[in-house]
Amino acid sequence: MNRKRKSNYDKRPAVAIGKGFILEGWKSISSFVSGKVEHAKLLTVDCYTGVYYDLLKSKLQEINNARLIDTLEIFKSENEINALTEQFLTEDILFGFYSNLSISDYFDEEKLRFARESIEQASGTVIVFGYGAQYVTTGDINIYADMPRWEIQQRMRRKEVNGLGVNNKEETFSLQYKRGLFNDWKALDKHKKTIYDTVDFWLDTVRNDGPKLIDKETFFKGMDKAASSPFRLVPFFDPAPWGGQWMKEVCDLDRSVSNFGWCFDCVPEENSLLLKINDIEFEMPSVNLVYTRSRELLGDPVEARFGKEFPIRFDLLDTIGGGNLSLQVHPTTEYARENFGLAYTQDESYYIMDTKEDTYVYLGLRNDINPDEMVTDLNKAQQDPFFVFDVDKYVNKVPVKKHDHFLIPGGTVHCSGKDTLVLEISSTPNLFTFKLWDWQRLGLDGKPRPINVDRGKKVIVWGRDTGFTYRELVNKVKILNDTGTVREEKTGLHKNEFIETRRHIFTEKATHYTNDSVNVLNLVEGDSVIVESLNGDFEPFVVHYAETFVVPARIKTYTVRPYGNSKGKECITIKASVRFNA
Repeated sequence: MNRKRKSNYDKRPAVAIGKGFILEGWKSISSFVSGKVEHAKLLTVDCYTGVYYDLLKSKLQEINNARLIDTLEIFKSENEINALTEQFLTEDILFGFYSNLSISDYFDEEKLRFARESIEQASGTVIVFGYGAQYVTTGDINIYADMPRWEIQQRMRRKEVNGLGVNNKEETFSLQYKRGLFNDWKALDKHKKTIYDTVDFWLDTVRNDGPKLIDKETFFKGMDKAASSPFRLVPFFDPAPWGGQWMKEVCDLDRSVSNFGWCFDCVPEENSLLLKINDIEFEMPSVNLVYTRSRELLGDPVEARFGKEFPIRFDLLDTIGGGNLSLQVHPTTEYARENFGLAYTQDESYYIMDTKEDTYVYLGLRNDINPDEMVTDLNKAQQDPFFVFDVDKYVNKVPVKKHDHFLIPGGTVHCSGKDTLVLEISSTPNLFTFKLWDWQRLGLDGKPRPINVDRGKKVIVWGRDTGFTYRELVNKVKILNDTGTVREEKTGLHKNEFIETRRHIFTEKATHYTNDSVNVLNLVEGDSVIVESLNGDFEPFVVHYAETFVVPARIKTYTVRPYGNSKGKECITIKASVRFNA
């Protein structure tokens, strides 16, 4: 491992759009909004969960000569909302069923009718503020206060924010997150998709350096720029019970934190997208790009298959200096659809970016094991603190080296071992991991992590034994072409999975084709590369080691070549796209 290299990892990548309308700070934003209100009868300020609701409300209440209507006062009671959402949240501590509720379901019909009548009859200015404000009415001026899901999760952990129409901030994080994932965010995203064209201004209150406001023209200028050029999302990092030390050095993270286990650097449902406007950063959920520019971003065939969903996820798992991940399995597609309302499951792969010597992954089952005996031992390990589950008896322990690639279709028992840095390439659904054994350790909260043997045993594909594992899941590399300076290889994924991965090993310029699918790439070897257009359609884009970047399908052809300190040296990228044929 090369730990002496100086980190050049960019933790705040931004889409630079040049000049545009942007305001900073409450003072300038409040003054601007107050000036607009003087000439408007009706202002709406809609928002996502996770915003500091009371703070926003207090800022609006400072506007003179305006009556404020809080949508929470038009909502159904909390008891009614709990009854409405109960079927989707279930009794499971982690898993629910994706909700089909809309924002309209949260409003009390009688209160809503009265509010709309009072707005119509009002003689002065009215401000409608809160969740679903633009469902209540469309204003002369419409503002939306957005919030990325990763920041919402941090605020949930700090018990700072409530869910949609409920006061639940004192609940455990897992329950808050489950409500958000399975219910609140589904309803709010459904609503937001209907109002992109009517929102006049977007409000960013993510960071502590103060709020920012941009107008509609600037917002869509950012969407157009991101949908027509390579870009990166804002990565976020999180410690884990098994977390390691590699990312601290490579990504230049806080050395005082005990470890970092995860780096989520391409999960559009949760990551932020930064726009740089007049050299000022404006932060928003990156899923806005998926919702507003899905065809340009994803490609026609991908949009036809997945709708406005980004189907590829990249993240890093760091166990270098840490421990094994939990032994786990992901659901089959049928199980995911019937039990969670998912259209597809979490198929994935492990690409080994770095490793110490004598390391391994657990993958697939050993030959001739007894499934009933394995399940019995898994259950006993949860009930008896002195019983240690014998992983090596049941699961293949496969040695790993740098740049190995292991394929993990749903239903395959697996686990990354200690002292490895894994680039996990998978289909988008997250959270749907059934832990089978967690090495008798506690979570970061000091409590046992949830184990899901009952669910896991229902989805394990028991025929994926040693022969199957080595035949179909380990280093399925096929050289497609080799010019001497550029070698392109197909490395997977498994035929059961819709993602295909290509590895390029190059010392000179490598040409890539998007083939009607969004491309997601990571620089897995080399200090830096530059991504360039063949015809000048986008500005040259520099990528550093371990950074994940997205190339929209709209870009038909592009090149990647060694850059800076990597000139004349071998670089390697791994690329994922959606496969439409064998």
